[in-house]
Amino acid sequence: MPDPASSSPPWSRIVADVADALIYADRQGVIRVWNAQAEAVFGFSAREALGQSLDLIIPERYRAAHWTGFDRAMERGHTVHGAEVRTTRSKHKDGRRLYVDMTFSVVHDEAGKALGSAAMARDVTERHLFEKAQRRAGKG
Repeated sequence: MPDPASSSPPWSRIVADVADALIYADRQGVIRVWNAQAEAVFGFSAREALGQSLDLIIPERYRAAHWTGFDRAMERGHTVHGAEVRTTRSKHKDGRRLYVDMTFSVVHDEAGKALGSAAMARDVTERHLFEKAQRRAGKG
């Protein structure tokens, strides 16, 4: 039960303290929520990310496919993959290639209209590259 003496809603602490990167983008793909773990994973501070397009973390060669899927999810009101964890390419502020495990969901208003998309992300670059090397070596 929330502490009535607390001045901020518990949701703000959840967003701040959750172990994974949490990103919320509105219907136009503009970043509106960017927590500390998003900063740790992608390298951009909240000040740098908030108000920017999701293109900030999407490699250029994947943007067309991303926006096609994003726009379709906004129109349908749900993602094709549901709660499935997807490993996807991303980019770090310093230009490094990232692989991130992500889940996506469409956020709705009380009337059911799609407001935007929330994503939870975790950097799995090291694991992904190790597994890729194992497959190349015929060990996986």
